[in-house]
Amino acid sequence: MKLKLDANGHVVVENGMPVYVHDDGKEIPFDASAAMGKISQLNGEAKTHREGKEQAEAKLSQFASITDPAKALEALDLVSKLDQKKLIDAGAVDQVKAEITKAFQTQLDEANGKSQKLESQLYQEMIGGRFGSSAFIKDKVAIPADFVQARFGQAFKIEDGKVVAYDQQGNKVYSRTKPGELADFDEALESLVEQYPQKDHILKASGNTGGGSQQSQHQAGQKTMKRDAFDSLDTAGKQTALKDGMSIVD
Repeated sequence: MKLKLDANGHVVVENGMPVYVHDDGKEIPFDASAAMGKISQLNGEAKTHREGKEQAEAKLSQFASITDPAKALEALDLVSKLDQKKLIDAGAVDQVKAEITKAFQTQLDEANGKSQKLESQLYQEMIGGRFGSSAFIKDKVAIPADFVQARFGQAFKIEDGKVVAYDQQGNKVYSRTKPGELADFDEALESLVEQYPQKDHILKASGNTGGGSQQSQHQAGQKTMKRDAFDSLDTAGKQTALKDGMSIVD
């Protein structure tokens, strides 16, 4: 990115911040104070990680004399069985362990099932709800919110109670207006749509009404979709499109 200059070659300032022009042509003020604060925060986190690594290495050094970890674990298991042999013989220990494992496996499966159901409900509430109320989709996208979710929903995850977006390279999507911070839902979605090869088929027209303006297929009342755009949808998205009466064209 580079500084934006006015006609006299002076740096353009907005709200006390210099304006930078990014590679895609977007002009965004650079908040140096926020950036420095974020750098300081990241430096603190790096120090914490380094100290944790040093502590782990110090603990690991206590086992430097162990050359065969598998034999060490085997010896510990043998000692455990010898101690329990005061009550029952070693063969019975394995049988008891098997019975305990079987008894708790059912409970574990039930707990996992409930957990997956709750995760699904949480995902629909936190992410599905954002697609339904998105101002970006309402103002700039020409297809229904459920179609947008079918195509881009997998890019959003819930981490530490927050919605986080990932791009096609698996990188988190960061805000360009708040340096060092994760992009909020609409900013992240807009960034993902801008990178989508078929974006011209899902975005609304620029708003012009002159003879040279073009409407999207959805705005024109045509229930058609390009085959490559249809193929890029997941199974649920394809089912929704067909159920809605969408015709697939080459």
